[in-house]
Amino acid sequence: MDDVVKTFPVRPSFEEDPSAAVIDKTPASFIRPVEPAARAPERPSREEAEAAVRTLLRWAGDDPDREGLRETPRRVVKAYEEFFKGYAETPDEVLSRVFEEVEGYDDLVLVRDIPFTSHCEHHVVPFVGKAHIAYYPTGGVVGLSKLARLVDVFARRLQTQEAMTAQIAEAIERQLKPRGVAVLVEAEHMCMSMRGVLKQGSSTVTVQFSGVFRDDPGQQAHFYTLLRGAR
Repeated sequence: MDDVVKTFPVRPSFEEDPSAAVIDKTPASFIRPVEPAARAPERPSREEAEAAVRTLLRWAGDDPDREGLRETPRRVVKAYEEFFKGYAETPDEVLSRVFEEVEGYDDLVLVRDIPFTSHCEHHVVPFVGKAHIAYYPTGGVVGLSKLARLVDVFARRLQTQEAMTAQIAEAIERQLKPRGVAVLVEAEHMCMSMRGVLKQGSSTVTVQFSGVFRDDPGQQAHFYTLLRGAR
């Protein structure tokens, strides 16, 4: 199945040690930090953001001063705070607490069907789907809810599905140092169903492996079998 589902070039975080990335031979042109950018442009004020929404409403052909749209700029800016709250969160903080008292458990941990909503960085329209995360722990495990929170840290940003898949895997690899990580993301993109080719119902699948999952096809098959099971 790995021959069918292919990943795209990984864009991991900037690291002093390139071995900390899931794939350490990524061309420089593909590298993008996974942490909130330290050199991000100065953030506009709320008033400036609301004024930008009013401009877009006028450009769309409507009157932002009519009754139904008067509060829309304020509502849109408030919604953006929720849509993109991942920029204010860090994956390392989410994964910072590791539970070591697991009675010697060192086998596969898999959390399936983690729902998410993100926004395409190309058109700023949603893509909606599920993430599936597995890893082989070494010194301990994280709370299962932390993996769901990790997905949201990256989903609540302007994204591409390919980059988000790699970022989730890289964060787990860096923070937990497991024997292997597998991340599979499946989603429907509104930029394909609402506009452009207008193909409703099509889905995109991306996958990222590291460690034993990358090196052992049997482990990949085990991962896919568990995803298909009990459905």
